[in-house]
Amino acid sequence: MSAVATHPPAQAAVPASMLQTTDRSSTSSTQSSDTLFDADAKLDHTAHKPWKHFGFRRPQHDADSKTGVEERSASDKRSTTFWTSFKYLSNLTTKQVDDYMASYAIYDLDWADEPAMIRALGTDYKQKVGDSLRAYYGVMNHLCALGSVEKMYIPPLMDKRVSVLDNQLLYEESIARDLGLTPGDRVLDIGCGRGRVAAHMAKYSGAHITGINIDPNQLAQAREWNAQQGLSNTFVERDQNDLPLPFADASFDAFYQIQAFSLCQDLPAMFREVYRVLKPGARFSFLDWVRLPAYDAANPEHVALMRRVKPLIGAVGTPTPAGLEQALTDAGFRVTRSDNASVGGLQAPLIDRVDVYFRALRQLILAMVRLHVLPKHFKTLINRLCLDGQAFVKMDQMLLISTSYRILAVKPYAVATSLACNEASR
Repeated sequence: MSAVATHPPAQAAVPASMLQTTDRSSTSSTQSSDTLFDADAKLDHTAHKPWKHFGFRRPQHDADSKTGVEERSASDKRSTTFWTSFKYLSNLTTKQVDDYMASYAIYDLDWADEPAMIRALGTDYKQKVGDSLRAYYGVMNHLCALGSVEKMYIPPLMDKRVSVLDNQLLYEESIARDLGLTPGDRVLDIGCGRGRVAAHMAKYSGAHITGINIDPNQLAQAREWNAQQGLSNTFVERDQNDLPLPFADASFDAFYQIQAFSLCQDLPAMFREVYRVLKPGARFSFLDWVRLPAYDAANPEHVALMRRVKPLIGAVGTPTPAGLEQALTDAGFRVTRSDNASVGGLQAPLIDRVDVYFRALRQLILAMVRLHVLPKHFKTLINRLCLDGQAFVKMDQMLLISTSYRILAVKPYAVATSLACNEASR
């Protein structure tokens, strides 16, 4: 075993404010941020000028004279992305469509009920789930790219006054601040999708992102997009449930994931692996789906809503905030924040915006299918995508579930110090 320094380098020291646990225990898991602009996460719009960082075109009327909030436009290439995905979906084979539709079967299951998994999928259920996820995301990433969720996640409601895309950007920038990212930091991103978040994170902070994803189609797009942006981010094809992770101990300065662990089979094992590949003092950022304390498994309405929403958001497991906090603590992390990242605790305003858009798009697509302008499988795809958006809104409003639950944690230096002392005493 190699020697470990007894004192962390000064430049990597974790600020005391990060180590303070501020009334965010599992007993108050439904507690939310009251506002984006709290003391430790205030966003200075004028300081960052993100449209300059990313080549975004600043709208002529992007400043609200009353609020001073800038509405940042999408990339100039969003229309190109839309049509690229539209053409891809038009050329899907019958097998691709059938495999995509069949993949929804896994969302009727739960990792916690292995006997049911085996009954439905057989003893090789892990492989079957992986195959289903490839089929699902191979199509879903292009469906999402037809709207404002190209990054395949609805963000926390950070600011009611701006778009879904801008709320994504605001949340991603908050991750960079929470992680304390600086130029040259090596950051692990599990469930990196099409690499858009990684590109934003790298441009915003100067860090180098290593992304993992199960879908080769998304990874090809991630590599192409990041190369076009002049970025050297790395993307690895890997099923997150295939542990251990393919990285050496203490390889990364930070870690984040956005709504990817809803597909993780063994979260305690995953947290141990992330802990292993992080350096002492490294920070951990989690945003994902949780089942909140108000959910009652004995309530027929709650159960019926859950059956509808899990396929929509792509969730196999149903973790709770308390369970996640305990698993992180058991893995060695120190949890520093655990709350709902959405202002007021509700993501519903953004969920509803996305749902309204896709339902309008659905009407257009159905009309084009009837006129034989689009192939028939477009009807199948858009009908499935738009099936349960309002059930998602309802569950969020009832505080039964959330896909904007945030947990921040840190890998303590104390472990490194203890190991070093043990080495010295031998």
